Amino acid sequence: MKQIALLLLAVATLAAAVAFTAHASRDTDGAAQIFVTEIPRGYREWRLVSVAHEEGNLNDIRAILGNDEAIKAYRAGKLPFPEGTIIARIAWRHVPSEENNKAFGREQSFVPGEAPPWYLQFMVKDSKKYAATGGWGYAQFDKDGKPGPESDMKNCFPCHQAIKDRDYVFTRYAP
Repeated sequence: MKQIALLLLAVATLAAAVAFTAHASRDTDGAAQIFVTEIPRGYREWRLVSVAHEEGNLNDIRAILGNDEAIKAYRAGKLPFPEGTIIARIAWRHVPSEENNKAFGREQSFVPGEAPPWYLQFMVKDSKKYAATGGWGYAQFDKDGKPGPESDMKNCFPCHQAIKDRDYVFTRYAP
């Protein structure tokens, strides 16, 4: 009876160790993680990839920036993007420029509205950490630098899947 109890204890201990290892492995390799939780340092010093204007619910103007890895890949036309690529999107609500429009004699000029930016978004290429989302981690930060809600971030990858053939990146390089 004592041997059966010891055997059951050993089996239970082994099962617990396997379950813990599987859970820890999943957490550390990040395969299930798809969100970036910190603003990359120095992003305002990166090079311009392109600009865009979005209408509809977003109604913003934005600058798309890339770190050195992104810019090299864009210029070379290299896909998929290399590990360590980070693409940033800085978006502002746009407002008419009274000063510019006065000079033009009509309303035709728009500039970034409220400062700081309305929001920041990032895509970070790390194929191991973000394997569940095509190798990209996604982030959005509000104007106070706080990460957006996880529920919003869950919408990123499904939208980007439409452009899988471009390594999930919408923005094309505008030299």
